[in-house]
Amino acid sequence: MIKKALFLAALLVGSQSTAGELEQQQATNVLDALHQHAASANWDAYFALYTQDAVFLGTDAGERWGMDEFRRYASPTKGWTYEPRRRALIEHGDTIMFDELLFNEKYGLTRGSGALVKTAEGWRVLQYHLSFAVPNEVSKDIARQIMAFEAKSKTH
Repeated sequence: MIKKALFLAALLVGSQSTAGELEQQQATNVLDALHQHAASANWDAYFALYTQDAVFLGTDAGERWGMDEFRRYASPTKGWTYEPRRRALIEHGDTIMFDELLFNEKYGLTRGSGALVKTAEGWRVLQYHLSFAVPNEVSKDIARQIMAFEAKSKTH
């Protein structure tokens, strides 16, 4: 009887682990497709990977875009390429939080982070946040430049 209980418990743990791995692989596929569609400027496929109420946070403090606004920004462009270098996922029920280090020729190392939610159509991006990965050794200099820029902008 104890052997049967242990065997059933092992099966249950194994199936939960496999289910979690499957969900994370599906989420990874969505993020990979997101980057591929952005690189090829396939905007219909790109925006289909977001929820309708999703938000994109860009690198500029003023860039908090809903999908309609973000589509108006993206559509005239020829796309952008960010190559994933490392990604981490944290699954919590029907939500997966992620962070990824990305490489872009123009900006170098950047960070994408956000959340995916499970929908009837599969995993979709609810929020994506692109930021610059600023090394600690130069962060004070960068912060001073930003503050000087903002102070100058307020006077004009």
